[in-house]
Amino acid sequence: MKIEIWSDVACPYCYIGLKHLENAIRQYSDEQPQVVLRSFELEPEIAVDSGETQYLTMIRQYNQSSLRARQTLNAISNAGRVADLKMDLDKVIRTNTFHAHRLIHFARKKGKAMEMAYRLFSAYFQEGQHIGDKNVLTKLAAEVGIDSTEVIESDLYAAEVRADEHRSQYMAINVVPFFLFEEKYAIAGAQPADHFIRLMKRLNSPGLPA
Repeated sequence: MKIEIWSDVACPYCYIGLKHLENAIRQYSDEQPQVVLRSFELEPEIAVDSGETQYLTMIRQYNQSSLRARQTLNAISNAGRVADLKMDLDKVIRTNTFHAHRLIHFARKKGKAMEMAYRLFSAYFQEGQHIGDKNVLTKLAAEVGIDSTEVIESDLYAAEVRADEHRSQYMAINVVPFFLFEEKYAIAGAQPADHFIRLMKRLNSPGLPA
């Protein structure tokens, strides 16, 4: 079974959704699917050094009041706890994620795309690291056993990132995370693990409608 996932490492619900999928795969052990991470930038125009917090992003990007922005952040943190993720959204350093996406594509060549993605998510949402900074990206890659210096200091894998994004536009994907099973069946958003399990069971059970 092939599962493609469009997500952004600056998207908290992408982190949560990926964790829900991982839990679903662990519970549904009939098959180990092929999981392919696809690039999607929620805010491709944001500067590397934006100087913006997650709280200010809620106010600016979603036109929320101060109170509503804080309520939204609390709701995200609570959703993370349900997925066994401890996120410190007040630490988040908002930045451009294009180079982080290039790094995940490079990590795929090393068989470590998922490990790299999780390291980026945790660095961003739990540790407050600046994942738009090339030195930080090089360090995080080294932590998962990847020498990424040549990639980070070049434009390698930029075309792969753009190809993923162009495909998402062709498919009219406007909500992430977006999960595509067997290039046919889609699940949008950070759905609970049971949602994924039901679909995987149907896909592996001849005669049952998916």
